Amino acid sequence: MSALRSLSVLLAAVAGAATGWVLAQRYLERHRAALFSAKPRRRHAALGYLVGHPDPETLRLLRDYLAWERHPVLRRRAKRVVRELEHALA
Repeated sequence: MSALRSLSVLLAAVAGAATGWVLAQRYLERHRAALFSAKPRRRHAALGYLVGHPDPETLRLLRDYLAWERHPVLRRRAKRVVRELEHALA
């Protein structure tokens, strides 16, 4: 009975992680164009989306964004994304 319970817990954890991943990807996809949104969560989601799409145009867009953004947490995140993209494009 203990092995069956352990297997059930493991399957529930895997299903929960998979569901969370799918929902996170849908959220990022939905807000990928919200880099200049009035809502900080949407801007954060857009940054998360852009980190996975390294190209020179994304880098230019993020540099414009850095000049615009005033929220310190989002500015730090954008700076990290810019560094990652610069490294990926080098």
